[in-house]
Amino acid sequence: MRGAAPGPLFVPINKGSVLALGQRLTSQAIYDLLAKRGAAAKLADFSPHDLRRTFISDLLDKGADIATVQKLAGHAQVTTTARYDRRGERAKRKAVSLLHVPYTRRNPTNT
Repeated sequence: MRGAAPGPLFVPINKGSVLALGQRLTSQAIYDLLAKRGAAAKLADFSPHDLRRTFISDLLDKGADIATVQKLAGHAQVTTTARYDRRGERAKRKAVSLLHVPYTRRNPTNT
């Protein structure tokens, strides 16, 4: 709804339903908005940080490197970004399947 203009993703809307482009919602306003939407969706355990975890895990799952994701998330340390990764064992197996390890069977009698 805010269009493609550069600026904050979440902007205030005044009483006349006009977007206040260039202004940003406060972090408390975003928290309140997400809490309201989570309650409306009947989500038992929901926090705005769930969106951050999903953002990070989805980028990693799509193949973005962790250093880039770290910058997008605004983390100072890559280890902080890694703690948000909730992909689990499936992602590890997928990563390992990308490797090619040449293997030649040895003849046990010629050792």
